Amino acid sequence: IHYHLSDHQAQRKGKLHICDLAGSERLSKSKAHVAGGELLQETKNINKSLSTLSNVIEQLQAGTKSVAFRESKLTSLLRDSLGGDSKTLAIICCGPLTSQYHESLSSLR
Repeated sequence: IHYHLSDHQAQRKGKLHICDLAGSERLSKSKAHVAGGELLQETKNINKSLSTLSNVIEQLQAGTKSVAFRESKLTSLLRDSLGGDSKTLAIICCGPLTSQYHESLSSLR
């Protein structure tokens, strides 16, 4: 969603990106390594995008001058929403079970 408001004194621009990041895909749980083919490639792409997003956020927090937005399509698309004076919100689903502890912790990091 994009909007642009303008009057004689000020201009405001805004964007709203809603992304389902699918979560960290563990090969052992998704069985993608057994199925192979497209599912395995999709799982690899999801993990690469999430890893790149994490790296970009860390670089922005550290004040790095050259941030690697172009390393994935996801970070390229979200570039305007991650840097500058933008506001970003993440909603994370965490499981309450002990068996889901490591995945929940990974998502929170």
